[in-house]
Amino acid sequence: MIRRILPRRRALAGMAGALSSPMIASGIARAQANWPTKSVRYINLFPAGGATDVMSRIVCQELSELTGQQFIVENKGGSGGNAGADAIAKSAPDGYTVGLFSIAPHAIAPTLYSRLPFDPEKDFTPISMFWAVPNLLVVKLDIPATTVPELIALVKANPSKYSFASGGSGTSPHICGEMFKQRAGLNMFHVPYRGGAPAMQDMLAGQIDMMFDNIPGPIVQVRAGKVRALAVTTSERSPIAPEVPTMSEYMPGFQMTSWGGLCGPAGLPPAMVEKASALVRQALESKALKAAFLTHGGTTFYKTPAETVAFRRSEEAMLAPIIKTSGAKVD
Repeated sequence: MIRRILPRRRALAGMAGALSSPMIASGIARAQANWPTKSVRYINLFPAGGATDVMSRIVCQELSELTGQQFIVENKGGSGGNAGADAIAKSAPDGYTVGLFSIAPHAIAPTLYSRLPFDPEKDFTPISMFWAVPNLLVVKLDIPATTVPELIALVKANPSKYSFASGGSGTSPHICGEMFKQRAGLNMFHVPYRGGAPAMQDMLAGQIDMMFDNIPGPIVQVRAGKVRALAVTTSERSPIAPEVPTMSEYMPGFQMTSWGGLCGPAGLPPAMVEKASALVRQALESKALKAAFLTHGGTTFYKTPAETVAFRRSEEAMLAPIIKTSGAKVD
């Protein structure tokens, strides 16, 4: 038995030595820097058809054209984006499963949820940011308010009478509404829906008074004259609705965007991360991509890996007190 084991140990030791040799290490580094050499699985955290899905596919198509490898979008919705984020976190750290880096699971969920199946700080490798999309505050047409100050005065004069809807608890539109309530000192309740589309249907039916949503959805109904837009939640007016004021024009400092980027599981090779980030930067410089984003209310929002890490932390720190004050919690 001893004679059988010793040669095997010597063989394993030889393999370990070979792998640690400068030549092999250099080859591994080159392979990482040449990423991707095969198809890449991209996990989108939300259902097909929404703005994040469409814009994810726009980016993945551009990356496919730049690399000659397919970036295949897989929709894995559920639990406010947490199900898909968990799938990314638990994938192999080889660069061939990546996915959407999003405000909901990575900056809102850490405070909103009592427990998460992943650690937003430790279980991911942030690579780059993709886009920023404003939320839009809209009201039904029979609400006697055409500006944000008029809406605030109306709600204050009728405490507990008015409600606001969003596409779900823990989404950026939901937290926008909570921020609005706190900043203006309003007494109104939140009605969560399973997506912005069903919320809008109930608004059109007169069952809810107002809602916050990512701008691509409600702007269609605004253009059709079916709801009234009062403000966007970014610091600057949206290029697709420049006539709509910002919340900060009425409430200085009010700012919140729905953002998306690229991440993988923890432990991605640094050379691969740098290559992926450079490819994203190149993709976002495409005039066709910028125009496609704009049709969905988005603007390009590139950040380096280190800047992306810092941005996520700053967003969580900014949102945490708003969520805590609202009392919103998911067990």
